Amino acid sequence: MDLRSLKYFLTVAETGGFTAAAEQLHIAQPAISMSIRKLEQQLDLPLFDRQGKQVRLTDEGEVLLRHARTIVQAVSDAERDMRELHTLEGGEVRVGIPSMLGSYYFPPILMAFRHRYPGIRLEVVEAGTRKLQQMIHSGEIDMGVIVTDDPPDDLETHRFLGAQMVAILPADHALAEADSISYDAFFAEELVLFKEGYFHREVIDQISQKAGVTPRIGFETNLIPLIKQIVAHGFGITTLLEMVVADDPALVAVPFAPTVWLDLSLAWRKGHRLSRANQTFADLVLEHAGNGNR
Repeated sequence: MDLRSLKYFLTVAETGGFTAAAEQLHIAQPAISMSIRKLEQQLDLPLFDRQGKQVRLTDEGEVLLRHARTIVQAVSDAERDMRELHTLEGGEVRVGIPSMLGSYYFPPILMAFRHRYPGIRLEVVEAGTRKLQQMIHSGEIDMGVIVTDDPPDDLETHRFLGAQMVAILPADHALAEADSISYDAFFAEELVLFKEGYFHREVIDQISQKAGVTPRIGFETNLIPLIKQIVAHGFGITTLLEMVVADDPALVAVPFAPTVWLDLSLAWRKGHRLSRANQTFADLVLEHAGNGNR
């Protein structure tokens, strides 16, 4: 088996078709089809069930898929490490960060890293924590920020921030001066929430399930400035990290009763050795947390 054939096989398996794989790889479809057929002939095993434009992995293909992911990722890691060997003047860091932290916690860290290591390419991906976990597993990113209330066994996690989720109300709301807000009072209001897949939304879904209520969702959006504007104009309330509204006089943060605290961690694949560039970035994140920036 050669690496190119495995890459083609992996792309077809993940995209669900030869045409989609060809578009993603920017390669003619016949070349991919021929490579897969040669791989099947070499192994003397069928890897795909072909039904029109759609293809499905056979049982044999499922077995190879697990190995192909490991092999392709290992070669990619080796190539990256060789490029970075003995120097931090080059390399790449691919990190996934949820939007709230990306906008209100990580900017000074990202700018400090860029200032110290201008030769390292820094790619920041914004997504919900569940999506980020999937991207870590697939190798699309090197590390990501996740909520570690129930950390996956196959990820190595390092806690860097404990943050409180609070109710966000307009300054003229009847509960704006309250010391706390009950879950019943919160769910009695029309809500502005992130879409599913973000820890902000998962917190609300978990609380509502325990309380046995169905949230009244008036707006769903992942755009934080829009969420803040909707709340400020009295069209609903929401819940965010307190840091998001710290400097906004039009909004008030009120703790829940009971309080809701989250442990946020930097995570990467367990057993995976980080490149020097990635390890340096992780060290900077943990250093920032250790300096009291919580």
